[in-house]
Amino acid sequence: MIGIIKYQAGNLASVANALNRLNADYFVSDDPDTLNNADGIIFPGVGHAGAAMDDLRSRDLDVWLKNTKKPVLGICLGMQLLYESSEEGNSDTLGIIPGKLKKFDATKAKVPHMGWNRFEPKVDHPLIHGIDNKQFLYYVHGYYAPANEFTLATCKYIKDFCAVVAKDNFMGVQFHPEKSGAVGSLLLQNFLDIVKQASNKKSA
Repeated sequence: MIGIIKYQAGNLASVANALNRLNADYFVSDDPDTLNNADGIIFPGVGHAGAAMDDLRSRDLDVWLKNTKKPVLGICLGMQLLYESSEEGNSDTLGIIPGKLKKFDATKAKVPHMGWNRFEPKVDHPLIHGIDNKQFLYYVHGYYAPANEFTLATCKYIKDFCAVVAKDNFMGVQFHPEKSGAVGSLLLQNFLDIVKQASNKKSA
């Protein structure tokens, strides 16, 4: 069972539709106690980092996220909030993954980065199994995470940035898999398989 975190920056409908297409069981909640019943968590997001963090803090979801041992997939802003801080409003974020989000240089190209782009895998990981640098995914973002030791794949727009990240049970993607057709569905299925494996291991 997947728990989708409900908060003011969550892009819930398209994520729910994508899980429906995969026949995945899920629920949507903003309550930490309810989210404890999930086997894995999807943390979607669009909008402003500062406002999103304020909303998470108002529901104690920031503390819950930092402490959960369940597999977590952050999408777009959800991925960005996993880092330490963002130039967007000089916001302190969750601090799970080291690094600060930076704004794209609008003098070099149009910002936000919007549309179809690829990524370059750097590390083998179950989340990106079966996805290579020939497949396109859908991006919409004005801020980016610099690549670091937890980067699984990079994308190039103005400069190389982190497209997929993983640290412990936390994973994140800068693009929108729920809007990326068959390749996005594959990534979401990979996450469902990770959740299932973790759940089986826990109950064994």
